[in-house]
Amino acid sequence: MSANPLPFEQFALLDDAECDARIGAAKEKLGGRCVVLGHHYQRDEVFRHADFTGDSLKLSRLAAQSQAEYIVFCGVHFMAEVADILSRPNQIAILPDLAAGCSMADMANLINVERCWKELAQILDPETTITPLTYINSAADLKAFCGRHEGIVCTSSNAGKILEWSFARKEKVLFFPDQHLGRNTGYRMGIPLEEMVLWDFTQPLGGLTPQQIERAKIILWKGFCSVHQMFQPEHIDRFKEQYPETLVVSHPEACFEVCEKSDYIGSTESILKIVREGAPNTRWLVATELNLVNRLHEEVKHQGKNVHFMSPTLCMCSTMFRTDPQHLAWVLENLTAGHVVNRIKVPEEVAREAKLALDNMLIVV
Repeated sequence: MSANPLPFEQFALLDDAECDARIGAAKEKLGGRCVVLGHHYQRDEVFRHADFTGDSLKLSRLAAQSQAEYIVFCGVHFMAEVADILSRPNQIAILPDLAAGCSMADMANLINVERCWKELAQILDPETTITPLTYINSAADLKAFCGRHEGIVCTSSNAGKILEWSFARKEKVLFFPDQHLGRNTGYRMGIPLEEMVLWDFTQPLGGLTPQQIERAKIILWKGFCSVHQMFQPEHIDRFKEQYPETLVVSHPEACFEVCEKSDYIGSTESILKIVREGAPNTRWLVATELNLVNRLHEEVKHQGKNVHFMSPTLCMCSTMFRTDPQHLAWVLENLTAGHVVNRIKVPEEVAREAKLALDNMLIVV
């Protein structure tokens, strides 16, 4: 066993084939002590090494239920935080590359959300009238904020149920960080667009008037996913001019206009299920991350199904892409040598309050 952790520099220039071999050897040596999680948006070179694949909450729950001592999350920072919060005290969460963040999550930080809460207090009593609701794609301290203020967390698959829970308790919702998930979900619950206002955190009072705030049912944070933001309704129109029979399925992080033109709207898990269960010899246009779309196409093409990425510009989640075979080999070989690198540890008080909001969600769903 080496006295010090193995430096990443020893792995940075390895080719993928050598990394594959070393990852396999390290996993075999670690056995059940380690579980590797692969998010749907992860690149294929890493995804193939995952013990469990899926969306972020599903993966965190599976890891917490496992007997593994080490949880290596091939995803982004907030996902590893959730894994740490939901896991047992003897489990250690690891993120292969600490630079793997989430641009959407970064659009809402605790300072701006707390300032928003104080500014809303100039118009009404937020503690009695507003439920803070954060998308799981957010930092742990924002989940903790929701825990402190009787709030909750949602995912793209359960946002409707969570909004219903929220409105059963208070008349308004502050929804962050993704405006599109909030708007698309609210609209499908029957909330008019004019009762969903956009809070611009760079402007005093979010750029809104007191009257707009008083009338609003949902106050949407001005945040978005850079990948899903690029899908546009004209992409659907142009594609269907050539292939009018196409079925369109979109993630609810896509904009309202895209979702309105879609035949189906759903989370990553829902998109997979919809296309897998679709009739043979069908054509699908999909608005979500490129790696998932490409893998799905390869999976179902033998059924005569054609699965297409919606945007003519090929773009993947750049922060998710930071996790590569070199980083995965590095963290796993360090574990075999008795060293933990890139541990994600949420401070105890933040974790406690964040778990209140997560538990509220888990009780509802």
